[in-house]
This record gives sequence, C-alpha cells and structure tokens, in this order.
Amino acid sequence: MRLSVRLLAASALALTLVGTPAFAQDAGTIQRAETLRDAALNQNIALDYLTQLTTRFGARPAGSKAEQDASAWAADYMRAQGFQNVRIEQFPLVGWERGEESGAIVGARPQRLVLAALGHSPGTNGVIEAEVVRFDSLEALNAAPAGSLAGKIAYVDAGQMVRMQDGSGYGPLTRIRGAGPGAAAAKGALAFIMRSVGSDEHRMPHTGTTRYVDGVVPLPGFALAAPDADTVSRLIAMGETVRLRLSSTAHVYETVSQNVIGDIVGRSRPNEIIVLGSHMDSWDLGTGAIDDGAGGAITLAAAKAIAEGGRRPARTIRVVLYGAEEVDQPTDTGNGGGAYLRGIGTAVERHIIAGESDFGADRVYSLGLPPGAQGSEFARAAAKVLYPIGVLSSNQPELSGGADIGPLAAAGVPVFRLDQDGSRYFDLHHTADDTLDKIDPEQMSQNVAAWAGLIWLIADSEVDFRAMRPAAQP
Repeated sequence: MRLSVRLLAASALALTLVGTPAFAQDAGTIQRAETLRDAALNQNIALDYLTQLTTRFGARPAGSKAEQDASAWAADYMRAQGFQNVRIEQFPLVGWERGEESGAIVGARPQRLVLAALGHSPGTNGVIEAEVVRFDSLEALNAAPAGSLAGKIAYVDAGQMVRMQDGSGYGPLTRIRGAGPGAAAAKGALAFIMRSVGSDEHRMPHTGTTRYVDGVVPLPGFALAAPDADTVSRLIAMGETVRLRLSSTAHVYETVSQNVIGDIVGRSRPNEIIVLGSHMDSWDLGTGAIDDGAGGAITLAAAKAIAEGGRRPARTIRVVLYGAEEVDQPTDTGNGGGAYLRGIGTAVERHIIAGESDFGADRVYSLGLPPGAQGSEFARAAAKVLYPIGVLSSNQPELSGGADIGPLAAAGVPVFRLDQDGSRYFDLHHTADDTLDKIDPEQMSQNVAAWAGLIWLIADSEVDFRAMRPAAQP
C-alpha cells in the first residue's frame, strides 16, 4: 500500500510543534516555507507540464528536432507561468540516430534476440556474424590477450544490477557500457554486447551512451535485454558455440542542442542566483517521463509555487532545463552543463547554490547539504520544514550534484541534493517503459513540496554556504 504524504504530514504535526525552536531571525521564513510546502502538496503544475511534454513531443534525443521543439515549447510554458528573462541558449552537438537494428543467435540453436544499440555506437555497415566470447567483468575483457578477439564478438555479462534505494548499484555496471566497446576494439573484436544495465528482468533492453575514444566510438555496441542475456550466457555455460548476427544502421550527425533558462527574479538581491536543474533530452526508446521530464516538472512547479506564494524571495531562483545530458561527445565540452557555465562567465561567483532533480518522481527521503552545513542553524530549519513530509537530514555532505550541475560544482558553486527513492528507477531507466503512466502524482507532489520549502529557506535568507565550508587541511 502506498503511504500518503498528506497522512505522513498530519501524523508528524505534533512532533513538529514540540521540536527544537527555530532561530528567531528566520521564524517568518520558516513559517512561509511550511505554507509553501503544504500548498504544493495540494496543487502544483508538475503533472500538467509533464503530461504536455511527453504527449506533445514523445522521446527527445539530444540534438533532435523533438528536443529542439520541446525546448521552444518549454520556454513559452515558462513565460506563461510568469518566469522572467526566459531564453534559449544553443550549443553545437554531435547527435545520434538509432535507425534500424536486429540481433539473433544463428546456427544450431537459432533464436531472435531483443537488444538495443548503445548511444553513439556506429552502425554495422551491413551484417556482422561472428562467434561470441563471454567475459564476466570489464577487467576480464581488459585482461584478454591482444588480438585474441579478432573476428569475434565480445560479450560482458557482469550479472544483474543490485536494486538499491539510492541507485548505487548503477555505477559499477554503467562503466562497462562506457568503456566496453573501446576495450573490445583494443582486443580486435568486431562488435561488443553486454547485459543491459537495469534492475529488472523485463524483456526490454536498456540503452545509454558509450564513450568516444580519440574522437570516435570504435565499434558497434549493443545491450541485451536481461532474459536474452541469460539465454546467451546459459548456452555458453552448456558448452555451446554461440554465433550472433547483428545489424544496425545507427549514425551520427552534426546538430545543436540547447538549454532553456527562466528566472523568478529576486526582490532585494536579484544578482544572487540559485539554480534548479534537470535535463530536457531523453533516450529514444520511451518518452522520457522519469528521465528526466519529471525533474523539469518538479523544479518548474516548485519555482512557480514560490512565485505564487504572495511574496518574491530575496534571491533569484533560476530554473535550467539542460540539453544533451544523456550523451557523450568527442570533446569534453560538458554538454548543457558546460555550455551554461561558459555562458555565465564570471557570474558563476554570484551563484549561491545549485541542485538537480534527475532521478524520477518517487518520494524524496533525504536532504544532503554542502560541506559544513550539517548541524548548522540552516540545517535545523530545513529539517523542521522537511521532516513532516518524510524527508530526513543526511550527515553526508553533497559534493558533485549531478551531471548537469557538475560543472558548476567543479567551478566552486555549493550544491545540495534531495534524494529520491530509486528502488524502481532502474527498472524503467533508458527503456521503452519510461512513460507517463509510471509517474505517481502524489509522490511527485511530495517532491515539489520538498523543493519549494527548501528553496524558499535558501532564497529568502542570507545563508552563505561557501562560508560554511570547513577550512582546508594542511
């Protein structure tokens, strides 16, 4: 049974009332944050935005016409919601189109396979048919003798992704997707295949970007749906020689992507900027509802809730819908995040803090603040506002932020995180099942409430997260 966030808020009310008193100078700010939180639980624009985005434009691959059209529409949506200084910031991009693809086991045990080309992999230039050599890790592939895979297909099956609330099972496997094609090419392989990086056992492959090596992706790469990966691995374990036939017409092309930027301009300190980030692009198999249309919906709705709260905050709240988060590029330009950092120049010094929503729309359960903020008066105020909707404070400082705001973090901007429950995220991530019906509106509203309450505390205060940083150790 799904836990109602409204019921949780009601049941925690008594605890909130008897909790540690807020520091007096921020009593009014805290009270308004609580009011914004409760209002966002009951009404916000997140579902409207996400419904329109995914229905009007569907999948939004980086650099595609769909991404460009969706960005133009989102800019108009922001203007209609009262955002100011709305603009679209373009940057060059190498785009990628999937084309047509197929895979099958051939020979004595013929079977069709369900697979997906990895993002930015080249096409097969016809049909590749070759024997499969299986490895149980990227390290094992890297340890193969030079030339040992000449004329063969390298296959890495490192087992099923471990399901974790915080998504920590993803990292150990996604590096296979990034580095696998290059490692296979170095050993002479014709192509690379891998078990999809996902926590599900559905017959739906998970795509995702692979990595350029010296300006190119060296050979075609594919992800097998989990049941098909099981089949190939079992046949090999039975002593069978497995031959695959692979084809793909994938190709790259020159294009542009873009960031969409809009502000709720601050009342008294408009040059102090708080960035709320997400990304507009998605993979092409689904409609990008959880990855990451939901993040844009949550951050837009939170900023809108603050703007409608009856009083503008002191600082400027900036919503950025970043372009091209999903794809690697031949050069390390940082994609949308890098383009934004280059565009603001020295104004990065006036960026107070940044946060990113890019983990679906299930409930927020934890708040991570920048180094030094743990245990501060601000942290206690945030706990008072967020605990009633089920958000606990983390003792771990947030350092990196995420792919989109990572360049800001690297440039010295403090970052925070509102951790979402990712228990089912990687069942859907980068698959055809990433669609609007997977969104739980009540949990998404809890996200909006958490963002609105927290951001008000930051935006209408003088808190300086840079000054809270611990002194560097000698």
